[in-house]
Amino acid sequence: MARTVLLLSKYTVAGFRVCDRGNIVPAVVRKLQQKSAGAGSAPVTSLNGMRSRLFTAENRKWWTLVAVSFGLFMIMLDNTVVNVALPSMQKSLGIDRSELEWVVNAYALTFGVLLLSGGKLADLLGRRRIFIAGLIVFTAASLVCGLAGTATVLIAARTVQAVGAAMMNPATLSIITATFPARQRGMAIGIWAGVSAMALAIGPLVGGILTEKISWGWIFFINVPIGLIGMVAARVFIDETRDTSREQRLDLPGLVTSAVGLFALTYGLISTNHHAWTSALVLSMFAIAAVSLTAFVLLELHQRAPMLDLSLFRNPTFAGANTVMLLVGLAMFGIFFFNSLFLQNVLGYSAIQTGATFLPMTVLIILVAPQAGRLSDRIGPRWLMSAGMLLLTGSLLCFSRLDASSSWWAILPGLLLGGFGMSMAMTPTTAAAMHSVPVDKAGVGSAVINSMRQVGGSLGIAVLGAVVATQVHVQPPNPKAITQFVAGYHDALYVGACITFAAAWVAALTIREARHQRAPAPEPAVGA
Repeated sequence: MARTVLLLSKYTVAGFRVCDRGNIVPAVVRKLQQKSAGAGSAPVTSLNGMRSRLFTAENRKWWTLVAVSFGLFMIMLDNTVVNVALPSMQKSLGIDRSELEWVVNAYALTFGVLLLSGGKLADLLGRRRIFIAGLIVFTAASLVCGLAGTATVLIAARTVQAVGAAMMNPATLSIITATFPARQRGMAIGIWAGVSAMALAIGPLVGGILTEKISWGWIFFINVPIGLIGMVAARVFIDETRDTSREQRLDLPGLVTSAVGLFALTYGLISTNHHAWTSALVLSMFAIAAVSLTAFVLLELHQRAPMLDLSLFRNPTFAGANTVMLLVGLAMFGIFFFNSLFLQNVLGYSAIQTGATFLPMTVLIILVAPQAGRLSDRIGPRWLMSAGMLLLTGSLLCFSRLDASSSWWAILPGLLLGGFGMSMAMTPTTAAAMHSVPVDKAGVGSAVINSMRQVGGSLGIAVLGAVVATQVHVQPPNPKAITQFVAGYHDALYVGACITFAAAWVAALTIREARHQRAPAPEPAVGA
């Protein structure tokens, strides 16, 4: 019997295998397990196939755009989300009006001053590295802003926030320029502009909801999860690139003189909202700015490795695109500021209603900007820029017909023209500037175009504010205050319309068809 079992242990009988110890394991079960494993591998294979299709080398650049968009979204959201919460901050922290203004100005001044330095650092040290470092700084500072219990802490944290934004903002555009081929760059920049517009559009609504339903601190806390996701996405999807065209070093004299000059200029312009243009403060700031910026230009002309390669402005397209961007900021940023005041102080809209009123314009920018970028790749940016500026001129003239009895339907035509005009002007202008610089100078090129917008915006609020002030001689609750403000508002709109009309001519006369022959794309940095 034992011998029989021993013999059977080497064979399978009726689908069963008899083991040496007499344990019977059905071979059928083993076959079923193999079939089950084969059936289960199909979903796994399908999942792997889907993953491989999503993350192909061709698609990777679009995931890079997604990663960059997280940082960009935070920067742009912060531009509008804070304004709605300012009254709640004032009550909660018990701060006066001047301190409240510094909550906004500390960010705007620092951001404008450090944009050029951020672009240079991105080209010098690596665009992904500086982008992620900016994300970390901005996210950490946002957390401190939300936890701030005094005005001093809040203003200091806002300043640090702006440092992070100045590191991220030029890096976003230079990463796009280094990642996308010339034929797709316009569309990518259009999506970049669309993300900016979307953040700007929802900022007032998000700020109003968070402030009213929770607390003002949450307008900063919302940046924390976005920043964390952005850090992970940037590390996974963005390849490291830097300027490898020649020996690189940090231009400290250029950094200091440009920072002092731009700070003094921006501070002087903002001060004109409360001081006369001929006041000692304003004139001293302008004098410091003139001396510092003159020294900056002279230094950059003689530096072996300048922070700003002034030879870029020999290209008429680059010079023209930056001039147009300066004029757009000069006209439109000031008008946006006074449009908000008109809607709230004259028509009686709440902050949330004001944000919602601008939605038709911003939604159009979101939808049209990518298409404008794609069309710019096909036909060139010149005529799109000119047409966009003419539409903006029409938008401002429509706004100039508004008065204290106007309804939302009277506002709508100006919003629609403005939406199409901003899309057709901003995206091709940015694309024209970035197409006209070598890829290895993308960081500096991006910083210059963003600085032009920032400086133009600060100048616009100051200049148009001075125009409005010429008509305003009394303050509320005097019943004449509204009438005088509306008259000054109309004058500012006429000045803005002249500026945008001039910008249309600048675009037509200076912008040339982009040439896509560029220096080779920068090689990935060691350790990318």
